[in-house]
Amino acid sequence: MWVQISAGLAPIECCRFAYKFLKYVEKECKSKKIKLELIDCIEDDKKETIKSVFLKLSGEHSKEYAKSIEGSIQWICKSEFRSNNKRKNWFIEVEIFDEEDSIDIDFKDIKIETMRCSGNGGQNVNKLETGVRVTHILTGITAIAQEERSQYQNKKLAISRLIKKIEALKAENDKNLDKIRWKKHKDIQRGNAVRTFKGKDFIEIGNKHG
Repeated sequence: MWVQISAGLAPIECCRFAYKFLKYVEKECKSKKIKLELIDCIEDDKKETIKSVFLKLSGEHSKEYAKSIEGSIQWICKSEFRSNNKRKNWFIEVEIFDEEDSIDIDFKDIKIETMRCSGNGGQNVNKLETGVRVTHILTGITAIAQEERSQYQNKKLAISRLIKKIEALKAENDKNLDKIRWKKHKDIQRGNAVRTFKGKDFIEIGNKHG
């Protein structure tokens, strides 16, 4: 089970929020005996701020927990960076990718390509084709995964991302879009928060899942 926490293109306050929520998730996973692995993290300029973080959860209750934090997350707090800013409501988004996601799709219609991973990690990183690009031939939809170290895990992640994109396209074509959709580093959906926190102490005051 993969989890992505993103502040999108939101201001610095949301990047601080994303950092605080990451620490909150780490604490909850520890208490629930869920293994958490930080796969990738994009930090912002300020200390203790992140634009996006990609996690891998595993364990008996990992799927149940991941689904409980999926969606829009709200933080009610005065800005720590701009004293004159009257805004108090900040939002981030959590999306999950499940390797067991299923959809009525013929895998003969999927083209799988390997690619060299980009980014840091030493001299050997770009020499290994562990990254995976999958393309749905009928629609032209593509998805890429290169966060994991193994090609096998990246393949599963890429297919999971592709399935989500196809599901979203089908729902949109049916004019029945009933699921929050978002993309990395894009606008974040406001409202309908699944969890709400308040103040600098980051106290949880709302949880739609109890």
